[in-house]
Amino acid sequence: MSAARAEAAVGAPARRRMRRLEPAAIAGVMSREVANFQTYWRGTTFSSVLEPLVYLLAFGLGLSATLVDEVEGVPYIQFVGTGMVATAVIFSSALPAMFGTFVKHRFQNTYEAILAAPVDVEELVSAEMLWIASRSAVYGCVPLIVTFFWGLTPEPGMLLVPLFAFVTALGFAGFGITMAATVAKIDQFNYVTALFVTPLFLVAGTFFPISGLPQGVQDVAQLNPLHQLVELVRGGAFGYEWADLARFAFLVGFALVTWLVAVRRMRARLID
Repeated sequence: MSAARAEAAVGAPARRRMRRLEPAAIAGVMSREVANFQTYWRGTTFSSVLEPLVYLLAFGLGLSATLVDEVEGVPYIQFVGTGMVATAVIFSSALPAMFGTFVKHRFQNTYEAILAAPVDVEELVSAEMLWIASRSAVYGCVPLIVTFFWGLTPEPGMLLVPLFAFVTALGFAGFGITMAATVAKIDQFNYVTALFVTPLFLVAGTFFPISGLPQGVQDVAQLNPLHQLVELVRGGAFGYEWADLARFAFLVGFALVTWLVAVRRMRARLID
């Protein structure tokens, strides 16, 4: 065999491997996450499900029994229940992505070990986001199902809610990974939670319509991915509008942007 042909034979597998986002590599990282999740799923599921339900029962039942009967023609418990999907999504995506990524990179050196295999940063980040989003899409549907017991009628449009929750969770998983690759210490996540997660959670239209806020705050709230998710979930429960197509496109764009930023930040942290 000539030297050129031998070089080509050696380089061929490398060129095939250079294709980005190999399904086998992503599936391998996700399978590791699934196997690891089996060891702690009870605690994670308990906290991810219980916290939104506490908000639902405290606000939905408490305020509806004493102060608020209906909001925009919808019983308040159902108004809150449909909005709590967004709360469950951000709590089960952004926060696990931040803390989980930080711990696996800084303390356990998990990512260094994974990158020693034929896996690149794009595949690593994609697998993490897909796994977190898949889990979060399931948790996000729990408040909606619980609201059925308080008179919410199941509608065919609700079948799209897991998709909406999944895409939104992708975006917040990317956000969490970006923050984990940016902060220097784990206690700095307190700033991220106070400056980003909590305001997004409060100004999403979950507990009250954003139409009652000052106009400037309303304009900012329209850029809140959680608000878009809340409106999409309520569309599934009470009827979609044409504007919901734009809301879904916004969430897809949000997920894509955070994926690109997360890949760049993680590459800088792990390789550059």
